[in-house]
Amino acid sequence: MGHLDSDLLRTFLAVAHSGSVTDGADRIHRSQSATSIQIKRLERILGRQVFDRHGRGVVLSEAGRQLLPLAQDVTARLDEAHRSLSGAPMKGRLRLGIPDDHGRARLTAIIADFNRRHPKVELDVTCALSAGFPEALAKRRLDLAVYEVETPKPGEELLLEDPTCWVTAQNRDLSNDTTLPLALFDHACWWRHAALHSAEARGKPFRIAYSSQSVQGILAAVEAGIAVGLLGRSSLTAALSVADASYGFSATPSSKLVMASTGHTDTRLVATMKTTIRHAFFGNTATSGRKSQ
Repeated sequence: MGHLDSDLLRTFLAVAHSGSVTDGADRIHRSQSATSIQIKRLERILGRQVFDRHGRGVVLSEAGRQLLPLAQDVTARLDEAHRSLSGAPMKGRLRLGIPDDHGRARLTAIIADFNRRHPKVELDVTCALSAGFPEALAKRRLDLAVYEVETPKPGEELLLEDPTCWVTAQNRDLSNDTTLPLALFDHACWWRHAALHSAEARGKPFRIAYSSQSVQGILAAVEAGIAVGLLGRSSLTAALSVADASYGFSATPSSKLVMASTGHTDTRLVATMKTTIRHAFFGNTATSGRKSQ
């Protein structure tokens, strides 16, 4: 019986995060055939497949999903140990994008922790609506970003899953309004599309009574009792109630908070920040994809 080593785990992570053997090979600067051999060796050691074929790429199997958080934790700890023992201070510049609402307090603490550990690193932080972060990564205006999506794509690492729901002000029933007032995000994003789809499924008139670029803006409108809004359960306050069945809304998807970086290879700075973010969300267990409570 073979033994797992960090090289096999890093190859597995490269393929898992890219969604294909070819792109995974590019990330670790290996040939496709050498990468495939590494994956097959890993599967022989485990006695189970870690990937299933999906179109032109691959997706994690059940065994792969179990291995993912463990591989992330092991490789992150090894990298951190190497950095600590080498004694070489980390330098450079890291461009980071964080959402201006969802998880802001936690992500602000992450930045403070990273800066305390690596004071010579210049952090260039963009705190804004996260809908534009994927494009900013693609155009290399950011090195690393945390943002919300409805469905994670290859290369996007799931940090948190937050169910969405329609909410109203406490003691304010708008379900009998002839034309239901809604509070929606004012930019083209999956949140707005999901809300409109759910509202249209009611088969009754509605109107957009309020638009905002932020969660705080939607919260203000709903708490004021002027509209019903779609929010993540993590954003609920004591002044709000979840809209009941009398409103007739159809089911809405969960929001997924993901982390992604630029290019095929993680730099030392990006890898270190990713480790800091994972530890903030998952602690020592590094259990990927944990749902919010």
